Amino acid sequence: MVGTMWAGRVLHAALSAVPRGRRAQSALTQLRGVLEEELEAIREAGTWKSERVITSRQGPRIHVDGVSGGILNFCANNYLGLSSHPEVIQAGLQALEEFGAGLSSTRFICGTQSIHKDLEAKIAHFHQREDAILYPSCFDANTGLFEALLTPQDAVLSDELNHASIIDGIRLCKAHKYCYCHLDMADLEAKLQEAQKHRLRLVATDGAFSMDGDIAPLREICHLASRYGALVFVDECHATGFLGATGRGTDELLGVMDQVTVINSTLGKALGGASGGYTTGPGPLVSLLRQRSRPYLFSNSLPPAVVGCASKALDLLMESNAIVQTMAAKTQRFRSKMEAAGFTILGARHPICPVMLGDARLASCMADDMLKRGIFVIGFSYPVVPRGKARIRVQISAVHSEEDIDRCVEAFVEVGRLHGALP
Repeated sequence: MVGTMWAGRVLHAALSAVPRGRRAQSALTQLRGVLEEELEAIREAGTWKSERVITSRQGPRIHVDGVSGGILNFCANNYLGLSSHPEVIQAGLQALEEFGAGLSSTRFICGTQSIHKDLEAKIAHFHQREDAILYPSCFDANTGLFEALLTPQDAVLSDELNHASIIDGIRLCKAHKYCYCHLDMADLEAKLQEAQKHRLRLVATDGAFSMDGDIAPLREICHLASRYGALVFVDECHATGFLGATGRGTDELLGVMDQVTVINSTLGKALGGASGGYTTGPGPLVSLLRQRSRPYLFSNSLPPAVVGCASKALDLLMESNAIVQTMAAKTQRFRSKMEAAGFTILGARHPICPVMLGDARLASCMADDMLKRGIFVIGFSYPVVPRGKARIRVQISAVHSEEDIDRCVEAFVEVGRLHGALP
């Protein structure tokens, strides 16, 4: 005991003898060493993610820093091509001029303008729900929902491949957590049976899964939810605007709009592509979120220009579904030609077309060589997807032409043969 006390005094004296500035510098040096080790491990694994710099507007054709000429973009979430639509841009400029650059406030203090309420009403009408609430992003909407809604008396049942924002949102809540195997309805039913002892049961799923391009079996999920007295939550980020006859999403596509309780989605993909997310559902739930949802209460309001752009994108979508109708044929054209060439494409019917390659370095190198041939795509690897399931995720847009799609396929075939991914 005496020896321990003596050693402690010696250590304290030694530290006291070192100037505080030097000790802080030593801690910073140690931090740099730890971080460099982590970064080098990422590089060695072939999973390093570089950010290419675009020097133009978002669209089917873009300009990339360091690359001469126009580039065909096949990796944006710009499903309807509205990111640079002239009417959407004009609506953003008009909102900027009329309502300013921002609110410098949260919604409940002095950050609610008429355009925010108008957009929330428009979203609720579009989804045929009672009310809606805006967030800075759908990530915020997902992290803000479960904690506010569910208590230790409740249970949430989540698909194992749900988006990271759903997973993080569920982690924040105190409900009992069940994870069912991806799209496995037998496993979901077993978990629902186990969860009968809880007050509320909420099944949480992506409508369309962003990495694999597959679609949740919402008919079966809603049937099980009805049978076992559960609620259904669907994240529609990769469905809103282009799935279903009028672009309402997977619940419209599968005929269960009246059976899904809560929908979260984004304004940052098909609906203008700027930013923002929302929750839409029962009026009392939205009212509760305005009182308790932390990302809503402690984040600045959406900028007026973003609200204006998203509102106009919704107007264009509700005026005509013509652009939605072009998506299926273009998606099928790409998928069928790629499969005929010998590639494995996951999912079905969805414009997310994951070209499976397996190896992270192969995916990264092929994406780089595609850029040299005028095609912008990105390799996806761990931790975005599981180890050994690296891929290039291609995304079809309504504004891609058939010639654009054919050129993309031709480049894939050429690069695939170059790297041994095709015979």
